[in-house]
Amino acid sequence: MVKTYKPYTKSRRWMTGADFSVLTKKKPEKSLVISKKKTSGRNVQGHITIRHRGGGRKRMIRIVDFKRDKLTIPAKVMAIEYDPNRSAFLALLEYQDGERRYILAPADVRVGDTIVSGPDADIKTGNALPLRNIPIGTFIHNIELLKGRGGKIVRSAGTSAQIMAKEANCAHVKLPSGEIRLINLDCYATIGQVGNIEHETISIGKAGRKRWLGIRPSVRGLAMNPHDHPHGGGEGKSGQGNPHPVSPWGKPTKGFKTRKLGKYSDKFIIKRRS
Repeated sequence: MVKTYKPYTKSRRWMTGADFSVLTKKKPEKSLVISKKKTSGRNVQGHITIRHRGGGRKRMIRIVDFKRDKLTIPAKVMAIEYDPNRSAFLALLEYQDGERRYILAPADVRVGDTIVSGPDADIKTGNALPLRNIPIGTFIHNIELLKGRGGKIVRSAGTSAQIMAKEANCAHVKLPSGEIRLINLDCYATIGQVGNIEHETISIGKAGRKRWLGIRPSVRGLAMNPHDHPHGGGEGKSGQGNPHPVSPWGKPTKGFKTRKLGKYSDKFIIKRRS
């Protein structure tokens, strides 16, 4: 559910937020959090490599189990929690041996459910299996690209991929972008769709909320001077002129393809994203 607010200010009128009614625990598990140091978009030399970053609310990193390598041991879902570092919610699992771990909370998984990972696990939401043992047509998420490395793709809120076919030692997996990619059958994936499905419909509503997220303001190139941006200068509202849409460093944008030619993973892509 998406929560709306009473418009007691102009910005509040368009602001919407997530309905956290599915969450069952407010404070994170102490043994599964570490401190997070802010970099404000700077690298080790102190140079800004990602613009418009800085400030924002202090956060703690939750240690999430993307590998799901505790095989054949059933785990009970103890809580559904919020994670400030990602769009998806987290599920806190407690295994029969007493160990606790976080995983991405799949849609329709509730407190008290039992989840297991391993090649012989049932085809049930939240269970993790090798692609070899998952039927064609099943929706999956948190997919490994290399065996044993942990899930790398399809991890954001509301996303899921689908197994389209199996050929030789690879599965044809259709990703949320529409791309169809070859993935080794021994790679693990989790059954179902990532929870917090309505995240993409949320409206930020006001500038201050962006600042809470650690995103600083950006200035249009058109409003700058010529020595600051290729679009700058001109008398009055002159338009971007030539060169047509470019970055501050002159790189074409708005549709310009930036993927490296001859990239090693080209051989794994059967159909490009639409």
